[in-house]
Amino acid sequence: MNIKPIGKRILVKPLKMEEKTSSGIILPGQGDKEMPNMGEVLSLGSGEELKEVSPGDKVVYKRYSGTEIKDGEEKYIILEIEDVLAILEQ
Repeated sequence: MNIKPIGKRILVKPLKMEEKTSSGIILPGQGDKEMPNMGEVLSLGSGEELKEVSPGDKVVYKRYSGTEIKDGEEKYIILEIEDVLAILEQ
């Protein structure tokens, strides 16, 4: 499926969160208990406000915002640009 957001929306693939114990052991899949609020931008709409983000950026967005869609086993979120709080720099 080819998903292209319209207007001032972006398509984000949520990042899987891992939970670490106090001793440093990673518990895979445990971060899925709560909806993540970080993801990678895959596609942009055509809104003028989208100049600050580009495909490949990692962003932090408001928890429980946007619309979740599925393509097979993959989950994506379509967000309004106002729901993006920050771009994570690497």
